[in-house]
Amino acid sequence: MKKILLVLVALHAGTVQSDDRLTLVLDWFVNPDHGPVIIAREKGYFSEQGLEVEIVPPADPSDPPKIVAAGGAELAISYQPQLHLQVAEGLPLVRVGTLVATPLNCLLVLEDGPIRSIADLRGRKVGFSVAGVEEALLSAILRPHGLGMDDIDLVNVNWSLSPSLMSGQVDAVIGAFRNFELNQMEIEGVPGRCFYLEEEGLPPYDELIYVANRDSMNRDLVARFLAATEKATQFIVNHPQESWEIFSATSRELQDELNRRAWVDTLPRFALRPAAFDAGRYAGMEAFLKASGLLEGISPVGRLAVDVTQDL
Repeated sequence: MKKILLVLVALHAGTVQSDDRLTLVLDWFVNPDHGPVIIAREKGYFSEQGLEVEIVPPADPSDPPKIVAAGGAELAISYQPQLHLQVAEGLPLVRVGTLVATPLNCLLVLEDGPIRSIADLRGRKVGFSVAGVEEALLSAILRPHGLGMDDIDLVNVNWSLSPSLMSGQVDAVIGAFRNFELNQMEIEGVPGRCFYLEEEGLPPYDELIYVANRDSMNRDLVARFLAATEKATQFIVNHPQESWEIFSATSRELQDELNRRAWVDTLPRFALRPAAFDAGRYAGMEAFLKASGLLEGISPVGRLAVDVTQDL
């Protein structure tokens, strides 16, 4: 009987090991925004939760949610505003966790350039990378200054945000991350200045979120992933220098001044409770996007975001 039990336990352990593999598709190449994920891996917090996590950078930044929707990965890092549009399009996606709990996006201009206020954008060129959401955000911050989208010249700069601004191709860019592009420009000797969207009348939102397939997700698996990243975030907050050393040691590409500065600027923005969410933020962004003409109807918050730790 004892031998039979040992065999059954061994078989069960093998099954658990197979079931507990999880693939996370990043939104971009590894950078300080992904600190809790990388620290959770390096400190063994995923292993403590019985997880084997494969971390995959995307070939195209627009692909991760689509991969999850198609069942090609359990989780992807995405953006709250985009989630609202993707759910409206019928993709079976739902927010299951938060990585960065504040906006990072900003309208970036040259510090000593001609744009001193939003009103100065009249007749100017504004670069962007992601159609739809960024145009809605830009429209919202223009409106209080008596401007509309017809008053500016939109230029698709294909992810080359700060270079297009520094070279004079455009006068401003929307979609720049305040923890990266600002630092990049300062390092290159061409200082920039941000207009922060949440200070210009936009509803607050979570910049980076984890999304899962609503129809096929394993809530227990996701809950354990979030528990590991929560522990990693606590370690980062308690030990910022040591966590930077661990993080940067994973790749030579991370060991530069830009990533060091970005690490410091990103640290206070990590979600301390990644599983929890503010329903008002999702209702507010949904209403904003509808008012901006990007949504035909309103999705209930429960269709957009869940707390997977509830009722487990």
